[in-house]
This record gives sequence, structure tokens and C-alpha cells, in this order.
Amino acid sequence: MRPGEVNRLTVEEAADRYVELVRAKMVTGALSAGTGEVYARDVATFVRLCGPGRILDDLSGEDVDAILLAFARKPDERRSAAGAEAAQSASSQARFRRSVSAMFKHAALAGWVQLNPMPSATVVARERGGLRPERRALTKEQAEGLIGAARSPAAPARPRRRDQRTDLRDALIVLLLTTLGPRVSELVRANVEDFYTNDGVRYWRIFGKGGRTRDVPLPRDVAAALAAYLHARPPVPDKALLLSWRGKRLARGDVQAVIDRVQERVDPDRRRTVTPHGLRHTTATHLLADGTDMDAVRRVLGHSDLSTLGRYRDELPGELEVAMRAHPLLRPTRPGSPDGLPGRPPTGPADLAGREDAPGSHRDQG
Repeated sequence: MRPGEVNRLTVEEAADRYVELVRAKMVTGALSAGTGEVYARDVATFVRLCGPGRILDDLSGEDVDAILLAFARKPDERRSAAGAEAAQSASSQARFRRSVSAMFKHAALAGWVQLNPMPSATVVARERGGLRPERRALTKEQAEGLIGAARSPAAPARPRRRDQRTDLRDALIVLLLTTLGPRVSELVRANVEDFYTNDGVRYWRIFGKGGRTRDVPLPRDVAAALAAYLHARPPVPDKALLLSWRGKRLARGDVQAVIDRVQERVDPDRRRTVTPHGLRHTTATHLLADGTDMDAVRRVLGHSDLSTLGRYRDELPGELEVAMRAHPLLRPTRPGSPDGLPGRPPTGPADLAGREDAPGSHRDQG
């Protein structure tokens, strides 16, 4: 539906008004700081590539295509090595397209354009091999090696003051990232008061994207690591959960350094470079591979849509072989089952675990 009257703003004017709205959403918590800054940066790039003086309503799908192509060819300074110019990655191109699309969606609602040109734009980034290795899930052996190293801190190379020891904090970071898969922004934003106990279970109230919150129960080992860290945490006025040895809230960039430091203590055969996002993939991949209910995993990760989980589910070595060996249509017939349905007879109490009708079942606690 076309608006009654179009406000013919220039690209620069429209971008300024849109970024102002984005920053307002960041202040109210409707948009995370990281996402808001990405939108603002991409919109500023769009203005430069398009030309600030052009009228936004005059842009067609072909014009948007030209801008998307110009961005794709734009050198990515973060990926340039030894002076060689590297073009934008497929994921960066897809992110830029989403940012521009979000701006035009708002422009159509605000009456800055008669029609949104994005549906007519045909340039879409082609995926080249999917995620980088460090952003993919760790195997079970690699994840266990990382967790084991975090639980067994090495002696420092030189004596340090007690308030400079960060072993307990580093262990907690690795355990939270590997078992619960929070976004790194959610992790560094956490405060001590966000952790509470209910009916003997320790919970983390996570403040996620879009102002949404979720309460996630901690596994017993993670709860124990949290208790040990809080007991040794310096008594500082800052309410942040994760502190540097100087007593300040940990920054996003510090989390990768923590993971790398713990990885140095992992056996080389089980060591692999991984990012916080890769540990988020690790959480989703292993929970789903173990048969955890998909909706429970969605709630742990903080997604509003089940379909989003597909991006976090990575392949595991030998997974297909195991699935084919235990094919449900080729299992021995269960004695006394109706119509000779395939299956196997229950072999003991372990078979009842996870069933809704099982005594003491704790299904879907995530």
C-alpha cells in the first residue's frame, strides 16, 4: 500500500533519521548494542556507496543491486593480509543486505518511499564453504579437552597477587559458553544479581536480543564453578559478573583471549582454535545430537523461531553412520507390540529416562 504523501528525503537525511531510531532502540533495550552498531555502520556505508544527495524514493531495485555489488567488491580491511585486497565475505555481504533491507522497511512504513525496492533487488551473496572452521562446533573430544583444561588450571609462570589470579573466572567463562551457548554480548553484560536459586536449582536470567529475557538452569558442574568464582571474586562496587583483575567489567574482546589461554593447556591432539560463536554452535550441536528437545535448545540459545536452529546445527564425525546403524525401520520387532511395530524392549531404568510418563522425569528443563 502506497503512502498518501511521500517525504522526499535524501539518502543522507533518511539514514540519519533511521540511525537515530536505531540508537533509541539500543537505549531502551529493544536492540542490543552490538546489533545497533552494525546497523549504523552498514547504513553509513550505504550512504557513501549510494551518494548522500540522492533522493531515497528515486532508488530502484537496479540501483540497490549496484550498491550491493559495490559493497561486495569493497576491500575488507579485516581480511586483508600482506597488502593483498580481500573482497567482502559472503556472510558480510548477507549482513549488509539485511541492514539495508531493515532501513528500507522502516522507510516504507514512515512514508519516505512509495515502494520498498528490496524485493526487486536480485544480488544475493553466494556462500563459499559455509562458516570459517573456528566458528564451527567442536567435536566431543575437542569440547571435553577444553572443559578439562578449564577445570584444571596450570600453575602461573610467576607468582601473582591473589586478586590477579583469573583461573576461576576463566573456567566459568569456558563452562558457560560451552554448555549454555550464550552470545558473547550476553555473557559480558551479565551481572551477579542475574543468577538466582529456585527450589535448589541455580538459574541464569539472560538478557538477550530485542529486550527478551530467558531463565536457563545451570548444570551442576557449572553451578559449582559459579559458586567457586563468586566466593573468590574481589569485593568491588561494580556489579558485573566477569571482572578483569583490575576490577572492571570484562570486554567482548577479552573473552576470545580467555578461550585462547585455556586452549594452550589442551592436549594438541584435541586442540582446535574456536571463537565464542563456535562454542555457541558447540552447545546447540551436542544438545541436539544427544536427542534434547528442539524447543528446549531454542529456549537455551534464546531464539524466537525454531527454524533459526538450523544455522547452529553442525555435522559431527560419524553421525550419519550411527544414525544408519540404528535405523528405526530396521530394529527388531518389539514382542507384543501392536502391528509388529519395530523397536526394542526396555532393558532397564535407563530406558525410562526422558519419557514424560517416567517417574521423576525431568524432560525439557531447558
